[in-house]
Amino acid sequence: MIHARRPAVVLAAALTVLATATGCGSSSGGDTASVPAQPKPSGGISDFPKSAGHTLAELQARLPAGPVFAPTVSVLRAGTDRVGFGLFDVAHKQIAGAAAALYVANADGSKMRGPYIARSESLAVKPAFESRTTAQDPDAAKAVYVADVPFPRKGRYAVLAVVRVDGRLLATSGFTLSVGAKGALPPGPGDRAPRVHTPTLASVGGDAAKITTRNPPDLPLLKTDLASVLGKRPVVLTFATPQLCVSRVCGPVVDVAEQVASEFSGRVTFIHNEIYNENDTSKGFRPQVRAYRLPTEPWTFVIDRHGRVSAAIEGALSVGELKRAVAKVAGT
Repeated sequence: MIHARRPAVVLAAALTVLATATGCGSSSGGDTASVPAQPKPSGGISDFPKSAGHTLAELQARLPAGPVFAPTVSVLRAGTDRVGFGLFDVAHKQIAGAAAALYVANADGSKMRGPYIARSESLAVKPAFESRTTAQDPDAAKAVYVADVPFPRKGRYAVLAVVRVDGRLLATSGFTLSVGAKGALPPGPGDRAPRVHTPTLASVGGDAAKITTRNPPDLPLLKTDLASVLGKRPVVLTFATPQLCVSRVCGPVVDVAEQVASEFSGRVTFIHNEIYNENDTSKGFRPQVRAYRLPTEPWTFVIDRHGRVSAAIEGALSVGELKRAVAKVAGT
């Protein structure tokens, strides 16, 4: 809805076209005082085909056709990037927890590299933090795969996933991703976070419905104006619109932010900013969205106490991912 070319819309299209019914269920969490270790990927490099000397087309020809591959990222920079994606089977269900790996090649499929092993990240939160917005949305995303992929230079790359389902290796269709896309990019790690005022409960006279579409309102994330704390303490700034999100990811992401906020209370400030003026898609984007140059939603920025971006995460993320990112700035 923000930009027609975004892969987040591709994910939404996959959800819509496949008529998937993947409600985000609740699950109990672990020790809230601890920071979870990064989950181990399912499978190892030896479980997937070698890439040396092969093209992407040759890899696809060797394996049966598999799930739909739906990237959840649109902004990539030269270097090692976090590539998030969803997988959907022929029965129109989202696949979670499978062994999966990404392969990357030049845009024409030559010089293939990989496999880059992906880990499956659940979007589930503790029951106390699951919103009705998420629970009642049959298309809400429930998981995301994440792989760390090196992109040596700017340009266009062909990407596909190989997935092990029921003991068989399957190849998804290919997808093209742009690294170092033209135009102004959102702030990335090391950049100064733009200082903008964000709306708060106080600024709207306590009427939460004016500044959040989540049900129930995420009140702990609506108390602080970013401009008042930026450069003074660590901040997590989440841009998302749970009720109006095209990709069906925003609801779970705000749920994740609220749970993690409860675990870092007093150490890190968490802020949620909606996408559309007056929460109306016809009234354009809020000024904060424009200031951060967002081509998609949702986005989560983890900012250190000096006002610099430590992590910029596009799309879906898990409680574990956010806790690990926040832990890096919580003590600085």
